[in-house]
Amino acid sequence: MESLLINATRAFEALKSLLALVGIAALGAFLVLPLEAPAPAQAMAAETAQPAGELTVPAAVLETPLEREQRVVAEYIAKRYRIADDAAGHFVAVAYRAADLHRLDALLILAVMAIESRYNPVAESVMGAKGLMQVIAKYHPEKLSDHGGEQALLEPEINILVGAQILREYYRRFGDLETALQMYAGALDDPNSQYATKVLAEKARLEPLRFKARKTEQSV
Repeated sequence: MESLLINATRAFEALKSLLALVGIAALGAFLVLPLEAPAPAQAMAAETAQPAGELTVPAAVLETPLEREQRVVAEYIAKRYRIADDAAGHFVAVAYRAADLHRLDALLILAVMAIESRYNPVAESVMGAKGLMQVIAKYHPEKLSDHGGEQALLEPEINILVGAQILREYYRRFGDLETALQMYAGALDDPNSQYATKVLAEKARLEPLRFKARKTEQSV
């Protein structure tokens, strides 16, 4: 009888030990599980962020043909004349807008700016010419009256718009671009048309940039 009691006690102690081990194992699994749980969520987030096989579209492809042309021209001007990229971009954008408004070639307007001021918006001559396109206020007061007068010529946008307007009027009057350019420079009596030659040569340097931009468009 005593041996049965001892065996029962030993069996009970063994059962307690077994239950204790099972409890510890369960607790360990509970503690480890939260550390591994985020992995599937991270994988799902990664799949959502970048679907397999999807290509990233370069920013340049999203440009319109006109924006691409303006960017290429602005980059060239900034490098050649050593001006800030933002300034070059602004001058080019306004020149294209003025060209559309006054029915001129934007590259012609930019060429005039290059010869007149080398893209210096605060340039002033001894003759009183001011700004990017070196407009002389006393000869064009009616064009400046709506913009606040002579001082407005030091604002790049107004200077470009007014200069383009003047050039267009001369072109309409004479019906010849070379003569219009000579008149713009106040050098109508120059038999060699040196000013017009310089402007047209500068415009010719810009033309390949337009071709480059259009060629890039076709290859995209």
